[in-house]
Amino acid sequence: MTSILGISAYYHDAAAALVVDGDIVAAAQEERFSRRKHDPSFPSRAVAYCLEEAGVASEDLDYVVFYDKPLLKFERLLETYVSFAPRGYRSFAQAMPAWLSEKLHLPREIRRQLGGGYTRRVSFLEHHESHAASAFFPSPFDEAAILTFDGVGEWATATMGTGRGNRMELHAELRFPHSLGLLYSAFTYFTGFKVNSGEYKLMGLAPYGEPIYIETILDKIVDLRDDGSFRLDLSYFDYCTKLRMTSKRFDELFDGPPRAPESPITQREMDLAASVQRVTEDIVVRAARHLQATTGMTNLCMAGGVALNCVANSRILRDTPFERIWVQPAAGDAGGAVGGALFVWHQLLGNERAPSDRDRQRGSFLGPHYSRDDILVTLAGHGAAYRLVDDEVELCDLVAGLLAEGNVVGWFHGRMEFGPRALGARSILGDPRGPRMQSVMNQKIKFRESFRPFAPAVLLEHVDDWFVRAAGEESPYMLLVAPVAAARRTRAAADTARGLDQLGVVRSTIPAVTHVDLSARLQTVDAERHGRFHLLLERFHRRTGCPVLVNTSFNVRGEPIVCTPDDAFRCFMATGMDTLVLEDAVLLKTEQVGTAPVDVKRYLREFSLD
Repeated sequence: MTSILGISAYYHDAAAALVVDGDIVAAAQEERFSRRKHDPSFPSRAVAYCLEEAGVASEDLDYVVFYDKPLLKFERLLETYVSFAPRGYRSFAQAMPAWLSEKLHLPREIRRQLGGGYTRRVSFLEHHESHAASAFFPSPFDEAAILTFDGVGEWATATMGTGRGNRMELHAELRFPHSLGLLYSAFTYFTGFKVNSGEYKLMGLAPYGEPIYIETILDKIVDLRDDGSFRLDLSYFDYCTKLRMTSKRFDELFDGPPRAPESPITQREMDLAASVQRVTEDIVVRAARHLQATTGMTNLCMAGGVALNCVANSRILRDTPFERIWVQPAAGDAGGAVGGALFVWHQLLGNERAPSDRDRQRGSFLGPHYSRDDILVTLAGHGAAYRLVDDEVELCDLVAGLLAEGNVVGWFHGRMEFGPRALGARSILGDPRGPRMQSVMNQKIKFRESFRPFAPAVLLEHVDDWFVRAAGEESPYMLLVAPVAAARRTRAAADTARGLDQLGVVRSTIPAVTHVDLSARLQTVDAERHGRFHLLLERFHRRTGCPVLVNTSFNVRGEPIVCTPDDAFRCFMATGMDTLVLEDAVLLKTEQVGTAPVDVKRYLREFSLD
């Protein structure tokens, strides 16, 4: 047995993954255990979980691999600081202590974190090499083109390559400071959202605006070429020298200073979101077309933070010759832990990849699971009222009935998802047919902006009756969008409202998951990957004639997705959720002692989440 531990840490979404004889047996982000969103620290708890799940002690590990090369990254930081000196000293002074104490001594730090049991060599891959490996090696393709985009690794910000069998090769890259990820993050910052977590909000806001700034962006900021490469005019950005993303010139170009966080969203922010989203899609599409033309391949694998932009991913399928696409579900830095471990197994050790009709990611259900005893101990500790339902069909029938009556359900079952999406293991569910369900879930349960869209989970066998997808393309990881089928739309789709006034318009028979542009971020649900979640959708379909549920992550704004039964119970009681299902235990809010939800600010403060 060969065991390989992959680690990503210190920059964004630290994670660990364990590969045993080529199989991903466990993977998790540190944030789920520490309860600190996007926790970048060394993933000691995630490592402990992975080792425990596989029954492997640290001294028995054959290889440990880190997802990037700190010395190369340090070289880039130093060169950047020197190039812009004396500007940037504040940023330099803030960054150096962590580098000098930990990041430049990673082999020692990793061995210390593993308790001194691991004494072999620690391997280091380049950042985008790890991204590319996380995209290709778990994919269902024997050969594929590879495309990665993110903020920045060591020097690379985007790469192109190919994978065949058990080997991959990167043959082109874009380098810092020219970065699509940083461009998108600059607009995230400017529109008043938090960098490295608010990019989803920017993508969700884009359909409310008009892309009136496209020419300005392409004329002044981005020099875009036919092959998708580009150069940024750095005079509009401050990310090389300061602790902010954009400069005063950026303010002048876009009619004023950045929007203050939490202040009202204006038409300017909506139009900026629409514009940078379109530019991002055009860059990704141009790069994909060039990659396909130079490789002749029909399959594409993607990773890096930009690959979480599901609208851009869908445009690749629609507007390029690529016939199939597979995106790493944990496309950001966390997925680098998986990529590093699989790179060692296949590329360095030469082990073959067995052909497969489906990907090797196991539905991305790679995190912890909890037994009935674990759950009963938790519920007893809270003095919770619950009922146990041992028959799975009866359980799903009960929950389907509650959903059909308009209840919002916290759903906790099986192994936790790896990556930023809830896929039916740690989910909040609702009936998509209700015209108020989106606002209820956003404002009373998620405590987030009202414009944020929700994803539909739909039975794979019924998807084509409800959505227009590329021929045969599955979307089990919520990484593609699809238009709602014409037969499911309503006359209100021709509404002329603008901006956030569009929120109240009913556009389809499933309004809670229909975005203002009549699209939806789709999750296809099949019995093989999703088990009980598929059964729940079947029972809901049988009861209502609708094979779709609202599926959003089981958390509130500012909090990581829940991991343990205790996390789930506390979140349930702190929100307007009506029902909680912890494996076979069903809890109704009305039956709990003190049924009024606790104050959310106190909840966030208690767990250091605000």
